[in-house]
Amino acid sequence: MDGNRTFPGDFTLTGLFAQGRASGFLFSLVCAIFFVAMMANGVMIYLIHTDARLHTPMYFLLSHLSFIDMMYVSTIVPKMLVDYVVGRGTISFAACTAQHFLYMCFVGAEFFLLGLMAYDRYVAICSPLRYHALMSRRVCAGILAGAWLGGLLDSLLLTPITMGLPFCASRRIDHFFCEAPTVLRLACGDKAVYERVMYACCVTMLLLPCTVVLASYARILRAVLRTRSAQGTRKALATCSSHVVAVTLFYGAALYTYMLPQAYHTPLKDKVFSAFYTILTPLLNPLIYSLRNGDVKGALKSAVARHRGACDGRRKQF
Repeated sequence: MDGNRTFPGDFTLTGLFAQGRASGFLFSLVCAIFFVAMMANGVMIYLIHTDARLHTPMYFLLSHLSFIDMMYVSTIVPKMLVDYVVGRGTISFAACTAQHFLYMCFVGAEFFLLGLMAYDRYVAICSPLRYHALMSRRVCAGILAGAWLGGLLDSLLLTPITMGLPFCASRRIDHFFCEAPTVLRLACGDKAVYERVMYACCVTMLLLPCTVVLASYARILRAVLRTRSAQGTRKALATCSSHVVAVTLFYGAALYTYMLPQAYHTPLKDKVFSAFYTILTPLLNPLIYSLRNGDVKGALKSAVARHRGACDGRRKQF
């Protein structure tokens, strides 16, 4: 130990909610959200890969969005729920580093993927006859590679800088997981390098996807206004509305966490906004894309019918 600094050791996470009257209800609610999110995203992936009607570039990208949602909610929620059950939130330095790395990678990948998916919507509305040529397997693979590479690069840059800082005597993280801004409050020493890298990463993660989103939807809006067809307008809005809702929810909460100055942050607000885009968003994404989509509803009905047929066949055998 040197002064008020300590070598890497265990941290203590305070959790999303404190022990109290409502804690049992909140614990049950988070459990339900986690399991429904995992099931809903799993069902989306299953339907997209088994139903021929969903074998299109849009649904191919959606299946990977569901996979990312499942991965990053799994890096946060199970640990939080176990901590509540056992009554303590201890996490080792290595585990905190691993959680930070995985979380930043998955969330970064979703940032880029959601932004790049706007290009798919632009092609579908503005160039429908060339859709399969412009959204070929090679283009889809490039979009996925770009999203994963962006998330991985973001994590590789920020994790060593965040976790490499010397930490003060307090090891209490007033949060429910090792999120960068909250962990940074415990760090001693010069944080200028972190702030510069974080600013560059945030600008890149927001500027590039937002540029694609704004450019794509500006062209879509122009194309819709030119059609002067009520049916065409409704179809375009139905095609784009799900993606717009998903982008707004995810980007809005993340903007507060990473772009708003620390003076505007409080532990309670940080937990609420972080819970929104790390716990609720994985639940909302499959619901947003399925409840407003006839193809997905049709695929789900077909899957249920096949399952019932298989069960009836087994009963007859016995």
